[in-house]
Amino acid sequence: MKKLFLSSSFVDTASLLNTLEATLTGRTVTFIPTAAVPETYDAYVHAGRQALEKWGLIVQELEVSTASSEEVAAKLQQSDLIYVSGGNTFFLLQELRRSGAAKWIQAHIQEGKMYIGESAGSIILAPDIAYVKAMDDCAAAPDLSSYEGLNAIDFYPVPHVGCAPFVESAAQVMDEYQSTLPLVPITNSQVIIMDGEQYRISNI
Repeated sequence: MKKLFLSSSFVDTASLLNTLEATLTGRTVTFIPTAAVPETYDAYVHAGRQALEKWGLIVQELEVSTASSEEVAAKLQQSDLIYVSGGNTFFLLQELRRSGAAKWIQAHIQEGKMYIGESAGSIILAPDIAYVKAMDDCAAAPDLSSYEGLNAIDFYPVPHVGCAPFVESAAQVMDEYQSTLPLVPITNSQVIIMDGEQYRISNI
């Protein structure tokens, strides 16, 4: 049974985390900040970590762009939850594939391990990530040969709708794809929660 918590801004919606998993204190979360590597602004990464710690979670960082495939497999196996931060979706997917993390995360999601995504970390679960080219620079991932996502969900999250500084780019994604893809837009105050095969949108 899938347990997914897909946000635009985790720090703004972290108060809803226990609606999906009641017992959080003392559990271990593998924290993947990789999407922020090519970004100039990464304050949200630190805010996300602090929000997890406030729930009593033990945060174990895993930078997949520099970790060995053995370390990736071990840390994901040992953790109770997986958290993937925001940033550049294309760079994130490139590094998850290169390190082997993509297949491990897919397997853990299928086994019912709770997955928390923020922005890019939410988008990568879609069948394909090409739809967010208006929001992220695909040139950040020159070695990415396919835009196929982790395919853990059958819809396409659109984070930051109506929220600065993504007002125009999120609107562009909506305008371009809303007639051809099952888009699920969320603001920074909303989260897509999946407990099983059905999703719902919760507001803070």
